[in-house]
Amino acid sequence: MSASYSSLFGRLRFGLARRVLYLWARSRRIGDDDTIDPQRPVVYVLPYRSLSDLIVADRECVRAGLPRPVRAPLPPLDERESYVFLNHQRSWVGRPDPRSQSPRLGKVLDCALDDAASVQLVPITVFWGQSPDSESSPLKLLFAWNWMGGRLRKFLAILLQGRKVRVHFGPQVPLQTLLEPGMDQQRAVRRVNRVLRVHFRQQRAAVVGPELVHRSTLLKGLLHAPLVRAAIAQEASEKGIDERKAQAMAARYANEIASDFTYTIIRFLEVVLSWFWNKLYDGIRVNNIKPIQDIARGNEIIYVPCHRSHIDYLLLSYLLFRNSMTPPHIAAGINLNMPVIGGILRRGGAFFMRRSFKGNQLYTAVFNEYLHALFSRGFPVEYFIEGGRSRTGRMLSPKTGMLAITLRSFLRSPRRPIVFVPVYIGYERVLEGRTYLGELRGQAKKKESVFDIFRVLSALKLRFGQVAVNFGEPLALADFLDREQPDWRSQTLAPEYRPAWLNATTNTLARELTSGISAAADVNPVNMVALVMLSTARLALDETSLARALDRYKALLQAVPYSNGVTLPAIDGQAMIEHVESMQMIDRQSDALGEIMRLDEPQAVLMTYYRNNVLHLVVLPALIACLFQNNPRMSREQIERLVMGIYPYLQGELFLQWNEAELPEVIQQWIDSLIEQQLLREADGQIHRPDLSSAEFVMLSLLSRSIIQILERFYMVSALLLNFPNGSQTAEQLEARCTVMAQRLSILHGLNAPEFFDKTLFRQFIQRLTDEQVLSADDEGRLRYVSGLEDIAENTAKRVLSAEVRLSIRQVARSAEGSKHPESAS
Repeated sequence: MSASYSSLFGRLRFGLARRVLYLWARSRRIGDDDTIDPQRPVVYVLPYRSLSDLIVADRECVRAGLPRPVRAPLPPLDERESYVFLNHQRSWVGRPDPRSQSPRLGKVLDCALDDAASVQLVPITVFWGQSPDSESSPLKLLFAWNWMGGRLRKFLAILLQGRKVRVHFGPQVPLQTLLEPGMDQQRAVRRVNRVLRVHFRQQRAAVVGPELVHRSTLLKGLLHAPLVRAAIAQEASEKGIDERKAQAMAARYANEIASDFTYTIIRFLEVVLSWFWNKLYDGIRVNNIKPIQDIARGNEIIYVPCHRSHIDYLLLSYLLFRNSMTPPHIAAGINLNMPVIGGILRRGGAFFMRRSFKGNQLYTAVFNEYLHALFSRGFPVEYFIEGGRSRTGRMLSPKTGMLAITLRSFLRSPRRPIVFVPVYIGYERVLEGRTYLGELRGQAKKKESVFDIFRVLSALKLRFGQVAVNFGEPLALADFLDREQPDWRSQTLAPEYRPAWLNATTNTLARELTSGISAAADVNPVNMVALVMLSTARLALDETSLARALDRYKALLQAVPYSNGVTLPAIDGQAMIEHVESMQMIDRQSDALGEIMRLDEPQAVLMTYYRNNVLHLVVLPALIACLFQNNPRMSREQIERLVMGIYPYLQGELFLQWNEAELPEVIQQWIDSLIEQQLLREADGQIHRPDLSSAEFVMLSLLSRSIIQILERFYMVSALLLNFPNGSQTAEQLEARCTVMAQRLSILHGLNAPEFFDKTLFRQFIQRLTDEQVLSADDEGRLRYVSGLEDIAENTAKRVLSAEVRLSIRQVARSAEGSKHPESAS
């Protein structure tokens, strides 16, 4: 039995010990559980007998206004204190036997057998420091918290880690479901003991991470894995070399790939990045992290963030660490394995991968086995499904390689559940903005260099505003497979774990995760100002009208939320203008009639990046607004039919979340919202646009121009298809002609948006036409379009594009028809 602290002498001794401990120690509570009811009996459970742990738990209970562990619980519990050590053995040096059982727990369960619903059994875990790096030094191994059981080791931990103590209050143990009527005490204790041990083990893994394995041991294990051994033998056979030489090659690959996760570097980066973030940003806002903290226990977490900046992976790891979660192992391009920087990143959890594995079966086998080792050992992992950083601010088409490897690894060993967590990272000013500005204007992508760090430091004189990190809706891989491939558990797979349905299912998973990232978007003042200003004819608007438009946009986004995960700015339109102006991202010009806000040429180009971050949030109301630029009135049914006809192509480009069944209801919600905002009106069974001279029609026109360039690109592809004989051009030729045509139109119409002629966007649209069976390719790759394409394209274009734009596109398309060498356009 533990010493009692309920007597006068015991209270004095405990109080003195607490004062002494907190002369040095500093603690904070993590993972708050708000379900503890002070009006019902509470018993706290700590994993090991430890006075210092009990003192810290008691202090945090006092701070939270909860019943104290060293005070007697409420009836029916007849105990002098409200705590239990799951393992009550004393030990000076060795670790206590985890199989021992607490007599006090048996007494508590005796009382609870009669009234289990009233007793609250709350596990508490005390963490002294962060994750121990058990591979780096004997000293760290000595005071690592997860080896602590002896008093000597705990004393060293207090001295070395006492400034960073965290206390986790776990969810209540559901006694009413564990204890059965008539159950004897011994069986009850065994059952509750087992549940508590699992909780403490999972909680340790969620906060501290799994036990680290020495890197050399891990690499040696990779080379002995059956799939790697088979790849080594195949390499030796195909290239006619000795197997030892092939094995040495595999060892070099493994050494090139594997991270060297080191706690000292993580702590160093925490200190450096804390300074850096405070210097760079006005603040970091984290949203929806609590559900992720809850699911981290007992699940393999794979973070899939959008990729806008090199800051992304540093920022996410830093925030997880600061929120008492294990930093992930991060997939990084081999281009980042630079001198000095590469070593720091590798010790911070980065593992490096080549851009392409094609044709190198041995490298593929080693990489796949390394990732499988991370998953099976429970390490959280992070990778970017876009492949590279977005230079346009849009979500890029997902690359499915890492997802396919993850799926195959899970099929090999589905016992440990995998959960994907989409993450949206939104910047008010992206660190690489100057570089992106050059690339948006057509400059070649620059190779990463060690000297980039000096360019970063030189940018610190700019104001970068805030950054938001929004965690999206988690997706359990097993649940996804149950939905997409209901019989996946019973299928017999080949040794390579590559079922016939893998590619199609991986593509579906990629689209779902990309949509999940977009559904967690954060809208900041820069995004909002970019949306409005880039829709103006001359990139200028008087200040009052701009503030009014920003308020209207915000009201629309609040009225029909894109998703529960989207976050909006808390300030009004005027405050948004002042904020963006203070960041020098918009200019002010005064005259006798008032203030005019305007964008110069570099600002306008860069603002397209920030508009594209959130364009998907307004695409449906913008499309509805487009319909009323050429049409004074329409029925709800007409609007719905036209929007649904164009929607698949917008969905393909912007990764919109609604499926065909959900879309009609969302369209009607947007029509109702536009009517409520007086941008449309309903009368005599028809939806009418406002008077052409009204402020409401000006606002409707601004909204419509948000997506007009997307619709113009769609019409360009159709016009070029129709101006050439059916089956006379390949997808590559069509893509090249579209790019040249868009460049010409941007000059003729003064469009200040380099993304207008982005090859990737045309490629995506052509692929979507193929997916929708509007296009098909013959054996030689020549495209054939369905009959009636002209009617479909022209009828739709008449509804959403002006006659001037349609005529201009057709004229340029006819000029392209005379081109003799369309391939050279690329």
